[in-house]
Amino acid sequence: MARGEGAEQYSNTSLLQKPSPDGIKLAKQESKSRLSVCSKLCYAIGGAPYQITGCAIGFFLQIYLLDVALVYELVQLKLDPFYASIILFVGRAWDAVTDPTVGFLVSRTPWTRFGRMMPWIVLSTPFAVLCYFLIWYVPSFDQGKVVWYLIFYCCFQTLQTCFHVPYSALTMFISTEQKERDSATAYRMTVEVLGTLIGTAVQGQIVGMANAPCISSGLELNSTDLHMASEVNITEPHVSLSDLRNAYMIASGVICSIYVVCAVVLFLGVKEKKDTCRVRTEPMSFFQGIFMVMSHGPYAKLVMGFLFTSLAFMLLEGNFALFCIYNLGFRNDFQNILLVIMLSATLAIPFWQWFLTKFGKKTAVYVGTTSVVPFLVSVVLVPSSLAVTYVVSFAAGVSVAAAFLLPWSMLPDVVDDFKVQNPDSQGHEAIFYSFYVFFTKFASGVSLGVSTLSLDFAGYVTRGCTQPEEVSLTLKILVSAAPIVLIIIGLIIFISYPINETRRQGNRKLLNEQRENETDSETDSTELNVV
Repeated sequence: MARGEGAEQYSNTSLLQKPSPDGIKLAKQESKSRLSVCSKLCYAIGGAPYQITGCAIGFFLQIYLLDVALVYELVQLKLDPFYASIILFVGRAWDAVTDPTVGFLVSRTPWTRFGRMMPWIVLSTPFAVLCYFLIWYVPSFDQGKVVWYLIFYCCFQTLQTCFHVPYSALTMFISTEQKERDSATAYRMTVEVLGTLIGTAVQGQIVGMANAPCISSGLELNSTDLHMASEVNITEPHVSLSDLRNAYMIASGVICSIYVVCAVVLFLGVKEKKDTCRVRTEPMSFFQGIFMVMSHGPYAKLVMGFLFTSLAFMLLEGNFALFCIYNLGFRNDFQNILLVIMLSATLAIPFWQWFLTKFGKKTAVYVGTTSVVPFLVSVVLVPSSLAVTYVVSFAAGVSVAAAFLLPWSMLPDVVDDFKVQNPDSQGHEAIFYSFYVFFTKFASGVSLGVSTLSLDFAGYVTRGCTQPEEVSLTLKILVSAAPIVLIIIGLIIFISYPINETRRQGNRKLLNEQRENETDSETDSTELNVV
């Protein structure tokens, strides 16, 4: 009798432990969507070119245009900061056309044997590399240099958009699982911050070996004096202006090589999943797409919040080198200070990935973004000290890591929320990502344009060993007061951001149910056709 009861109990236990059909289906779906470490690494490496080139442009292009590329023509015209601001701002403003347009075209791209995103990435790479190199090349003619840099800067921004919009949208097409996408995003942000470190190291160290010949404020800034200063510096420890120009070209050549290698790794190591790329609704017009993404409340609030916070960090990035040189007096150390910031950011990415997993992404935004404020204040108020500057830079890099990771980690949640709210409108992920890329670049363009115009009004002296007091005050505002105000505005917008962890998990559950229903419908349809 006892043996019979035991057998019955064992039978009941076996039945309880037997997985349900829904559980088996969900397990198979999650297993199918799981990404290998190799795939995540290859995907992450594809994000490095955008950050390497963006870091080099963000930190060094303003100095390059003001003190190197346009120096002969523009000093003669006495309008160098204004012309530099035109190049920087128009180049970024051009993205107002290219980013949404590319996103719209990508959303209309049919499936190919290489996927929908990969053809854009592969075909744009060689042309983007060429245009990037020509940005850092100084032509032999003096008249028309402004047009030269404006053309190739705009062309590079367009081609970089053709690379980065499909690449960023690829996040939605490599897996259907939020957990896997978040993990891949963390890999990507780690490599992208490492990319900024590489960009800073390559550009900063190569250019840093060629110290720009500065001119004391007592000299009259004309082309004759510039030529004499360049010749005098040949016999001094500093190098000539032509050597500095060659250094910029060598650095750009190295970065171009890295760009190509990363694109090849991405192409060979990542495969798009066709079932996740399926467009299930009719393609919409360009303006319908714009209205669709901007009318989705969570997306608009996320974009606007990060527009202000990104603008804050872009202002800091674009002016920190000048601040180190003229306000802190670290002309020969600024490239090493930038390296410390990027190294700290690279090391902090895993911490912020753990933090957002533990406490939620919205909490991480507030903690990560506000953590930079004390250091923005201290770098201005604390007396100039190289050791203190290194400590402050390392601490600020931790907040920079949050600024890199969180926007791209939160965007897939908004796209999922849109899918839940609009189940009959699918396949528009590239449009969401294209506007996100646009606002990021727009923030960079505005920061560069505002910075150069502000320095122009303050009386910036091209290649001067010292600057007027008004320039020093302007730099303090650009790296401290202005970023703090922008961060506060961005965080106020985030108060109304509605996607918390509860809503995010609910969307995940609903999307899984939608996929299960679609799978069941396809299976039933196949069985009926067979019968």
